[in-house]
Amino acid sequence: MIDGVLLIDKAPRMTSHDVVAIIRRVLDTRKVGHCGTLDPLATGLLIITIGRGTKIQDLLMSEDKEYEGTIHLGQTTSSQDADGEVVEERPVPELTRDQLEEAFGKFQGDFYQTPPMVSAIKKDGVPLYKLARQGKTVEREPRLVHVYGHQILRVGLPEVDFRVVCSKGFYVRTYAHDIGGLLGCGAHLKALRRTASGKFRVDGVLTVDEIRTLPVEQVKARILSLPEVSRLRGV
Repeated sequence: MIDGVLLIDKAPRMTSHDVVAIIRRVLDTRKVGHCGTLDPLATGLLIITIGRGTKIQDLLMSEDKEYEGTIHLGQTTSSQDADGEVVEERPVPELTRDQLEEAFGKFQGDFYQTPPMVSAIKKDGVPLYKLARQGKTVEREPRLVHVYGHQILRVGLPEVDFRVVCSKGFYVRTYAHDIGGLLGCGAHLKALRRTASGKFRVDGVLTVDEIRTLPVEQVKARILSLPEVSRLRGV
């Protein structure tokens, strides 16, 4: 049996389940899971649990996350990201960096966030994204989330690059959408990369292409044992 945790840099245009399927095939094992879904649009750190590692999946999922992304101002989409259809366009004012900092600053600390319709949250047992495909919109319960910190990395209107450190269950798509709403011009999330989850960072981890092409023994050598995971987490 193979037990442990494998850190992967997810490629764009793949689902998290696609990565799980590749790992199952490469390692010839069925007991594989992942910690925290990344949308197809997103890239970056995906924590894969294998064998007995799946028993600590909820624990790893509960840890704080760090993301870098790009907000596109002036366009609101059906999914709150670039994969959705543009539903509204507005002119983007000549925003100063101070105005942008003020808007980002409104979403700091504890606040409530309403999950998007295009999400895996279930309503009466049905994922919201399936209802959204049917053109339905249902009331969603706002969730308490937390932003520990943010940084505006680049301003090139209508785009703004940013970094955010946030709690579990935080929707970066909704963060972008809500900042656009506060600025009065609307916005959607154009790009997203998860750079960290808990103590684990994306730097130097295996890519999906490497998983597919490296000899299986080299892939196995990158699996962190459960004691190693505990030491890295500092517990």
